[in-house]
Amino acid sequence: MGSGMNEFLETAREAALEAGEVHAKYFDRDLQIDEKSGTHDLVTEADFESERIIVETIRQQFPDHNFLAEEERYETTDSEYTWIIDPLDGTNNFASGIPVFCASVALACKGELIAGAIYDLTRDELFYASPGEGAYLNGQRIRVNDAGILSQAILATGFFYDRGPDMKNTLRNIEKFFLSDVRGIRRFGAAALDMAYVASGRFTGFWEFSLHPWDFAAGKLIVEEAGGMVTGLHGEELPLESHYVVASNGSIHQHILDVLNSAGSPEA
Repeated sequence: MGSGMNEFLETAREAALEAGEVHAKYFDRDLQIDEKSGTHDLVTEADFESERIIVETIRQQFPDHNFLAEEERYETTDSEYTWIIDPLDGTNNFASGIPVFCASVALACKGELIAGAIYDLTRDELFYASPGEGAYLNGQRIRVNDAGILSQAILATGFFYDRGPDMKNTLRNIEKFFLSDVRGIRRFGAAALDMAYVASGRFTGFWEFSLHPWDFAAGKLIVEEAGGMVTGLHGEELPLESHYVVASNGSIHQHILDVLNSAGSPEA
């Protein structure tokens, strides 16, 4: 990447890489594992430690900035800048020794994303982007793929942790996509990585119910800078709050929305 690399993006990249070092320390070892509120959503000591190192890394450069993170709550300042952090996306995979997880770090100013980085330790892949500068993987420019119809597309999705309507709607949507002749559907269990894979052309699209901002903020910017689209269920602009997320290469976006809205999908 050229001179467009700025101090915000450098810090996002550094923080994501630092989290990766924590992941390496704990992965495939005995872990203290807990469930959140009696759900199937796990949390480990690696989640908390990697979040601490991300916040510490950022505060060294920007001590007055705000933080919106998955595991802890932070005192609000009057800064216009907010870092949006998932210290370990794919905790269930991580806790089971499955090598599909990442750290996701994004920065927003007045609600606009201005830096994003996603680091996958097990493949040593660092995805990142800033507005107007393109999206990159380990220093190489990445672009979404050029699939134009569902039969050329491999999509990704995720399941909400509860066992209620969202899960049932996701299963119905999987059936609808297969009946629409999609090439394939994958469920890897780490939304940020799914979006990074859309940006790099590995997946053509991704959808998931009820994602939190830390699940999709960095991925949204990276997909868009790679030439793709990220919207809500009805094609609307995606706010930085919990939401239904649809990401794609752009060419096939309306096809995905049409299938998702054809029957049974909830309102965003």
